[in-house]
Amino acid sequence: MEGGLHLVVAVDDDPGRDLGARNQLGHRFFVRPDEVEPLPGDAPARRVLVAGIGNVFHGDDGFGVEVARRLLERPVPPGVDVVDFGIRGIDLMYALQDGYGTAVLVDAAARGHAPGTVSLVEPGPGGLDGVAVDGHGLDPARVLRLAAAGGGPMPPRVLLVACEPSGPVTEDTWEMELSAPVAAAVDEAVALVGRLLAEEADRAGRPGGHEGKEADT
Repeated sequence: MEGGLHLVVAVDDDPGRDLGARNQLGHRFFVRPDEVEPLPGDAPARRVLVAGIGNVFHGDDGFGVEVARRLLERPVPPGVDVVDFGIRGIDLMYALQDGYGTAVLVDAAARGHAPGTVSLVEPGPGGLDGVAVDGHGLDPARVLRLAAAGGGPMPPRVLLVACEPSGPVTEDTWEMELSAPVAAAVDEAVALVGRLLAEEADRAGRPGGHEGKEADT
């Protein structure tokens, strides 16, 4: 702001948070870095980012957003951030460089399965190349490449929870509702993300490498 760096401080359990949309800050306080004194001790580890991706105006492309919304209706484990990124690719790119150990991307992806099929993809060295997920202008594969090219720290583990749409999703698709098969798959995807978070809690603090793999559920 005006050429200076400031920190934005938000308050936990801010009563003003409910005055706006979900995930919007309520009261905000702006301070200079020299006005901040760090608390003693280590900051809580930021283990997992769950990113809901998609455009709610393009039918089944809103799948990831709906999954994120459902997840936010329940308590989120410590060290886990669930964020509805919508089509904000730049925000997602920066978030991927924010020190997470694991990133779980949730999106509609045409992978040749029956409509509503939920699958888990753990990319190998080629990332998400070859997975058709760009129906909304936010291509997770491209975001991953841009984030990695930015030189910042990337999550050692990136997962894609994908749902097969009922048909091609294009910019000409204007529909506010998910198709019946994809809507029915939301609960399954929420449960799958819950299992992944439980696994991550068990893995916390344990080293280990992971090769690319996929499993359909």
